[in-house]
Amino acid sequence: MNLKGRNKITPEFSMASMTDIVFLLLIFFMLASTLVTTNAIDILLPKASGKTENKKSVSVSIKKNLTYYIDQKRVVESVLENELLAALSSHDKPTIVLRAEKSVPVENVVKVMDIANRNKFKVILAVRPNN
Repeated sequence: MNLKGRNKITPEFSMASMTDIVFLLLIFFMLASTLVTTNAIDILLPKASGKTENKKSVSVSIKKNLTYYIDQKRVVESVLENELLAALSSHDKPTIVLRAEKSVPVENVVKVMDIANRNKFKVILAVRPNN
């Protein structure tokens, strides 16, 4: 009497479904890694053809003779951070519109952006429209 089972399990393994899963994971991580931002100063550069006005923002202007203005009030560079903190203390989402003339050195613009970064202010860099 020969009692052998008809359903034998083969020890072979099909890798087709495993490679599909690996490729899907690869695509997922490639897409997800492009959405990650680095730790840098968060600057929103508006389009040159649009407006840079925000009703709940404070304007910081730097003239070519390196004088600083908060809205239209002249401010000395040494007290700029304190004046910005006082001006933006009542805002729930503090925003600075940074207007620097073309000939202002980058280090002076970076000083204002550094103040904004330390105090978690959003910075919008104002540009001249292309007309």
